Amino acid sequence: MRPIEARAAERFVVSSRLRIGVAGAGVFGAHHASKYAASDDAILVGVMDRHPDRAEALANRFWARVFDDEGALLDGVDALVIATPAVTHYGFARAALEAGRHVFVEKPVALTPEDADELIALADDRSLILQVGHQERYVAAEVGLFERREAPLKIDCVRCAAPSGRCEDVSVVFDLMVHDLDLVRHLTKSELETLDARGDAHEAFAEMSLANGAVASFKASRRAAHLERRMTLVYEDGFIEIDFIKRDIVNSTPAPLRSDLNGEQAPLAFADPLGFGANQFVAAVLSGETPVVSGRDGRDAVAWARRIEDAASISAGNVNGAHQADARERLLA
Repeated sequence: MRPIEARAAERFVVSSRLRIGVAGAGVFGAHHASKYAASDDAILVGVMDRHPDRAEALANRFWARVFDDEGALLDGVDALVIATPAVTHYGFARAALEAGRHVFVEKPVALTPEDADELIALADDRSLILQVGHQERYVAAEVGLFERREAPLKIDCVRCAAPSGRCEDVSVVFDLMVHDLDLVRHLTKSELETLDARGDAHEAFAEMSLANGAVASFKASRRAAHLERRMTLVYEDGFIEIDFIKRDIVNSTPAPLRSDLNGEQAPLAFADPLGFGANQFVAAVLSGETPVVSGRDGRDAVAWARRIEDAASISAGNVNGAHQADARERLLA
């Protein structure tokens, strides 16, 4: 990796590298900024956040510019990374796509399938990349889960965290459970038939039956005593248990899985899925190929998340209708 000073000097000459802007200078915005600042194929141009001090601190780490105007940021970049609160994702993504910019948006892509459909249509009409940050997909792919020809018969998902105060602009369904919804949809490639859901904004449970006969259960909590992210998949020939925190895999099926994925030799998709996703985004933009996790994938997860919220009558403060607010006024990352 070139030293920061060298990368900064390149900012003032014509470069063939992808020019990236980051909206949101919070925890995830900082993670994303670090990946693009270290990339050989991209350059971090600037950062925008409603809190100027936070934006300046992040920009200074990587010799990037601070922008206080969305239009100016979009004028100076080829692609925008959106790491703002979920209620602002749709607004920022729409503005960027309308400006002809490629978009990486953290999950969820939007808060309704209708808004997601609009973003997908904009990207398709302008031949732009729209990628969604469902990073767990890369972990599951690296393990080899998607290589099995048979879909699981039963899936149990648990995703819990202690209270942090973060991401509470949306319910726990859109904050945490949405990761597992994306995985289950991709594993089963089946549609939801029946659904039973209960809970509130910070802890939710859902049980569903799918058109292919599989059943899936989900638990997501933001008020748990400890961090927990695991999935159990039951097949006709055995079961697979994955602990996404410990990176442990138990496999009783005869199908081989790549389970030795800890340590220095771990592939990037397993050791740093966010970094792997950043590389995927840059590659997709430069090649024009559809990213691994596309806008349509994000839309499918949103559709299930919305149905679960509706079934459980879950509301998280300003969740309902908040996606319609002007994103320029809601940058609260």
